[in-house]
Amino acid sequence: MAYHVKIDVSPIYEMLNSFLVYVTKKWIQHLDVGPEWIIEVEGKLSSNVRAALAPAATWPFDDFDVLFAWAAYRNTSNENIDFLDMLAGLTAEELFARVSVLLPHLTIEESTRIRDSYVPLLRLWDQHYCQNMSEDYRTWLEEDAEEKRVLLDKMGPELLIEYATAGVLVEPMPGLDEVILFPTVHNRPINMYCFYEGMMIMQYPVDAPEEDEDQPPTCLLRFTHALADPERLRLLRYVSGEPKSLAEMCEELGKDEDMVKDQVMALRIAGLLRTHLLGSNRKEKYSIRPDGVSELNMFLESYIRI
Repeated sequence: MAYHVKIDVSPIYEMLNSFLVYVTKKWIQHLDVGPEWIIEVEGKLSSNVRAALAPAATWPFDDFDVLFAWAAYRNTSNENIDFLDMLAGLTAEELFARVSVLLPHLTIEESTRIRDSYVPLLRLWDQHYCQNMSEDYRTWLEEDAEEKRVLLDKMGPELLIEYATAGVLVEPMPGLDEVILFPTVHNRPINMYCFYEGMMIMQYPVDAPEEDEDQPPTCLLRFTHALADPERLRLLRYVSGEPKSLAEMCEELGKDEDMVKDQVMALRIAGLLRTHLLGSNRKEKYSIRPDGVSELNMFLESYIRI
């Protein structure tokens, strides 16, 4: 059965994403902002704000599934303060009811804990970080979301998701009725997705416009970085035949899991691998992405002007 795609865009998602990256440091080595962004942000925050945000680093990562679900099913404006005020103003029962169908294992006590723990910190984050972000971010995201809405009518759900995410394949599967797709800047160049009952939220990265045409574009540098390692080239050739899971790669190539994960991540963020999502159990397989190989040639020829 086919699923429906909704293209959403809001600074609320960027608030949650940037907060997630800052407090968890997750994927930071693979993100365009890099570890230096953490250092830069900490240099701008007061010691009191840094101390207030620090405990969130030890809280369950799955808390963000709940926060993103509240954002996706908000009934407020797109502004951060209105979203946080909405959460703060709901009773425990109303708060839980917002996402209980999506998260059957969530309890009313857990949803209340998440709200009471995160809303004060997100207010601090919005005040001391988000409000100082360039308005260009919002413009890029809104323009890209509008472009994807136009393409959705032409391409259909599956092809649009594969195009927007540079390789994530979401085939129709039992129980999946809706995919909420939204653009993000802080998480570029990776995709992040959350599975729920009957629905999934998927974010895709939006690159900033290139300012200096003499400099190699970021997308080209991702390709050259991914292909600079002979082992990554070997892995790319290995998955050209059929989709392979991480376990299959480790066993058949005789490599440890951490090494394969790093190689897959580099190839994925360059757009050279497809990620086949195998249901809501978060299992994945990977195969070569022919469009990525074509894009490499296109970006290279464009930059060197041949």
